[in-house]
Amino acid sequence: MHDLTGKTAAITGASRGIGAAAAVAMAKAGASVVLAARSVGQIEALAEEIRGAGGHAVAVECDVSAFNDVQRAVDTCIETFGKLDIFIANAGVIDPINRLEDSDPTAWARSVEINLFGAYNSLRAAIPAMKAQGDGTFINISSGAAHGPMEGWSHYCAAKAASAMLLRNAHLEHGEGGIRFIGFRPGTVATDMQVAIKSSGVNPVSKLEVSDHYKPEWPAQAIVWMCTADADEFLGQELFMGDEDLQRRAGLA
Repeated sequence: MHDLTGKTAAITGASRGIGAAAAVAMAKAGASVVLAARSVGQIEALAEEIRGAGGHAVAVECDVSAFNDVQRAVDTCIETFGKLDIFIANAGVIDPINRLEDSDPTAWARSVEINLFGAYNSLRAAIPAMKAQGDGTFINISSGAAHGPMEGWSHYCAAKAASAMLLRNAHLEHGEGGIRFIGFRPGTVATDMQVAIKSSGVNPVSKLEVSDHYKPEWPAQAIVWMCTADADEFLGQELFMGDEDLQRRAGLA
């Protein structure tokens, strides 16, 4: 188990999937966590579960497409735990899955607001806090969709490609100031998002079975490792869950 004792972390999209698993893994590693998501009931229940296991956690309602919501999550972390050491920009949506000619412009834009503007809002809120304290780790949850087109996913591919470049820009501007920026491509993970993809029947990813996906606990443990100094050689880069060296160093192989 990698040690995050004394660290504080804010995690968006923490109500389920990778975000929830990361919150639990980070709490087990000793970090105090702020769970941020739109699904208030789910993050409050998860925060209670973490506290019941001896950890420290609070829940904050947060729509990442609204900057003030993300800023409130950062402020809550600092007000409750004294600082912001780690920010995991995990919130994202795949719906609605449609070919371009069938897409709804309003729904397409809403997806980009969450997947791209959410990444920007997270960086914009986290960087000043980390800069003020002289250090911090920012991890952006990316996707293979950032690097190649997928049928029916134009909104997701475009937004993820832009957010991957956004992280590189953040590293260029602030990487020498003590803030650690890392992108993470978790591969296909057994989450609710995969249920929606499976139901769509569109593109090869929908043909995968549950057994083909990583369990959320795997990328969660990899995220914990990325928050440690052992991952410093990868700052400014995007790591891939399928890399066997990453799995070994994260304690998964």
